[in-house]
Amino acid sequence: MRLTGKKVIALVDEEFEDLELWYPVYRVREEGAEVHLAGLEKGKTYTGKYGVPAQAEYAFEELNSKDYDGILVPGGWAPDKLRRYDKVLQLVKEMNEDKKPIGQICHAGWVLISAKILDGVTVTSTPGIRDDMENAGSIWVDEAVVTDGHIISARRPPDLPPYGKAFCDALAQRD
Repeated sequence: MRLTGKKVIALVDEEFEDLELWYPVYRVREEGAEVHLAGLEKGKTYTGKYGVPAQAEYAFEELNSKDYDGILVPGGWAPDKLRRYDKVLQLVKEMNEDKKPIGQICHAGWVLISAKILDGVTVTSTPGIRDDMENAGSIWVDEAVVTDGHIISARRPPDLPPYGKAFCDALAQRD
C-alpha cells in the first residue's frame, strides 16, 4: 500500500479505450491511492469503445490540481474530446509545472500536445500519432513504456502492465 494518501485524477469522456482507463485506475487503487474519475459532467456515465461504463465522480471544473498527486489520461477516442476542454488543459499544464506524474497511453498524447508540454520530452504512443507527437516537439520512441521525468507514456493495451507499474513507481517517488 505504498500509495496510501495519494490522490489521482483519471480523465474520462465518451469512447475512452476501456482497458486504458480501467487498468491503470485499478492498478493505482490496488497500491492504496484514491482515484477520482472526472468528466465534463459530474454524475454522467460515459461509455468506452467496447461498452464499459465509467461514471464521472467530479466535473473537471470542480478540480484543483493542488489537491492531487498525479493524473491519468486514457486512450481511445476520448483524448480528441478531452483536448478541447480548457480546464483539462489547465490541469495537465499545472501538473506538468509541479512535476506531478502524468500518465498517457495510446492516443492520450493528443491531450499533452494540446497542453503544449511535450517539447523536448521523450515519449511513446500509438504509432498512429507519432507524427503529431514529433510535430509537438517530443522525441518519439517505439517502446512499451517511456518515463521522462514525471511523464509516463505507453503505446497500447499490451503495454498496460509495465505502464501501470511505471506510473505507480513515479507516484511513490513523490513526497
